[in-house]
Formats: sequence, C-alpha cells, structure tokens
Amino acid sequence: MQKITFFLFIAGLFVFAGCKDYVDEYVTYTINEPVFMPAGEFRSAVEVEQPKSIEKQGKIVFHNSYLYISQPGKGIHVIDNRDPSNPKNVAFIELLGNADMHVRNNTLYADSYVDLVWLDITDPAKPVYKGRKAEVFPLAFPPTDNVYSIDYEQSMNRNNGIVVGWKTVEKKELVRHYKPRWWGWGGLNDDGVMYAASAESAGVGAVGSMSRFAIYKDYLYTVMHNQLGIFDLSGDSPVKSVEDLYVGFNVETIFSYKDCMFMGTPTGMIIYALEDPLKPVRQSMITHVFGCDPVVVENDIAYVTVRSGTFCGQDANELIIVDVSDVKKPKHIVTYNMKSPKGLGIDNGTLFVCDDGLRVFNTADPRTIMHPDNMLAHFGNMDGYDVIPFNNVLMVIAEDGIYQYDYSELQHIKQLSRLPIGR
Repeated sequence: MQKITFFLFIAGLFVFAGCKDYVDEYVTYTINEPVFMPAGEFRSAVEVEQPKSIEKQGKIVFHNSYLYISQPGKGIHVIDNRDPSNPKNVAFIELLGNADMHVRNNTLYADSYVDLVWLDITDPAKPVYKGRKAEVFPLAFPPTDNVYSIDYEQSMNRNNGIVVGWKTVEKKELVRHYKPRWWGWGGLNDDGVMYAASAESAGVGAVGSMSRFAIYKDYLYTVMHNQLGIFDLSGDSPVKSVEDLYVGFNVETIFSYKDCMFMGTPTGMIIYALEDPLKPVRQSMITHVFGCDPVVVENDIAYVTVRSGTFCGQDANELIIVDVSDVKKPKHIVTYNMKSPKGLGIDNGTLFVCDDGLRVFNTADPRTIMHPDNMLAHFGNMDGYDVIPFNNVLMVIAEDGIYQYDYSELQHIKQLSRLPIGR
C-alpha cells in the first residue's frame, strides 16, 4: 500500500509540475498621468506683465470700472472698462492654474490650482502680488480634454511637485495586479466653472453666473469637489477659519443672496443659511434632471439653467424658476425649455440668459416670460457663455469676444463694443 501511495504522489508531481492554479491575463487601459512642476518654481510664477491678447474665454469679475478676465490655467487679463464702448486691455497677471476669482476691498483673490493667491488692485492697471496660501485646494487639478481617469496616487504625491498638466499613456498590467483608477476625475473640463451673478456693493466685485467663489460679509466661500471652504478676509491675509464642510455631491456653483448661499449641483439647488457665517446650515434642496447648472436670485426668486452636453449629463436644456421666499421650503414655479443655456444674470426684473447667443426677458411675471411681449431681445450673433449686468451695462463673455450692451432702454438694447477673444 505504501508503494502505491508513493507512486501516486510522484506521478502527481509530474502531472502538476507544468500547471498553475491561474492563467496570466492582462488588462490594457489608457490613463492620464500627471505632469509635475517643482513646488518652488510653481509658487514663484506670479508676474504682472504687459497686456496680452485674450486667447480663450474664462471667468469674469467687474470692480471699480475694471474687468478681470481669467485665461484658464494661465492668468488674468485686466481690462479698463471706464468707457464700455471702448474697453482697453491694460495688464496681464501671470498665474498658473487660475480658474476662479473674486474681489473685496481692492484685493483680488484667485485660485492657482491647489493654492489661494491675493493681489492688491488699488491701481487696477498695476496689480501688486501680496501673498499665497498653499494647499488649501488639495484636490484641484488641471482639466483634462478626454474621458480617461487620472492617476490619483501619483497626482497626490507632493514629493513630485504640483500637477500642472497631463500626458495620456497606455498601460498593460496583470489582471491580478490591476487596480481600477479614480474614475471621478476623467473628463474634467472648464465647463462647470463659472461665476454667480451679483451686484457690486460695499467693496465687493460683481461676478458672472456659476461661481465657485462667493463673498459674504468678511468671508470668502469656495466650493470645490463637494467641500465648502471658508476664509476670514478681515485681516491683512486670508485665514482659513474652519475645516472644510461637505456640502453635497459635485457642487459646481455658489451664489450669495441675503443671508444664504445657493449652490448648484448636477442634480439640484442646495440652500445653506449663514446665521453664523462659520457654521452654514443646510436648509433645503430642490432637485432637477441631471445637468450643468448655474443659479442667480433676485426678489426671492431663483433662476436656474440646466444644460446638456458631454460633461453635463442627460439631454435636458431648461430654465427653472423657483420661489425661495421660504428657504426651508422652496417652491417650483415653472420650467421652460431652452436650446443650450449657460450663464445668466438678473437686474431689476430683467433676466439675461446665454442661450442661442443671448436672450433678454422681462420677469415681472415669471410664469409668462416666454410670451412674445416679454422677450425683450435676442442676439444670436455669438455664443454667449456668461454675463454681468451692472448699472445698465451688460458685459457678456462669449467664445469669440467680450460683448457689451446698453440696456438703459429695454425696448432698444444696443451693442456698445466687442473686445476680441482668440487669434
């Protein structure tokens, strides 16, 4: 019996010697690998230069008769707009990774990828760099121009420097070694990054419609990747007052109105009360179909646009109007179909919507703004992106230029100027 058992054991060795308990299988995938810049070099790259041509549309801020226009990822153009019929490009602030900005008391606050930078703009044509707070937006990365994931682990390794771009590479790995990458960053672009319209007052700039930056009293509020950051601006330099607050999935925009913050997400509008500015309290949320959405508010009526597109969601293009007189119980008033609405602004009952160019509505009765009598104007000669209405002058940033209109006579709105964008 022992001889038979030994024979079977030896035979088994020969039978299984050439076999494995698995088969090597490979997975091939494409990923965005980070391009790094040394942190010291990145943080020294702030220069005020001679004016440059505006090559691409970005965010806009208006303060003390000057326009500040973000060149996505590159810096900020300064435009002397004291004569809206003849705007003049007077300076360029080189600021890597810039997308968002706001102004308070002659100080321009702007993001620079992971950092917050501020400049003195007492003389708007000669901004003066004042300081930088590092690593306050740790998850802020450059946009990608594709749907591939990013290599998150590499990107978060600060020993390599700051991520300033991406290179697309194809990789092949054994299935048993493969780890799915962070899907959430694939396809980042500039679309969901605009400004929320508000009137210039008390030293605070007026900004466009879909903002990730808002100012309330002495505080700067920022929304990035589900987190709300709060900075105290009462001193010489901004101070991060509290830990970031989770406010909702993919909050894209923020708008300050009365003592509340109205936040746009791909699925709805969230309202937070600011009775204590350092402790925002969620009041309510009104949902809509999935899509990109800015929001503006006037006279307790909120106007929200929802846009379809590659990075925005389903095939819905709408203007949604909501009664927010009770922020705990917002009430839907009406929804209108649009073509592809983007930024919007409201001024004393006149609504400006970047849709099929630019559309202007009388909102005296929100339920009838689509009536022909309430369609005040339609300018279809450009692709409007965002707007700032201020003191009867409408500033529109479009793909091919900055258009300005005089709307002091609503029945006779007229174009004042166009400052070209692009070569």
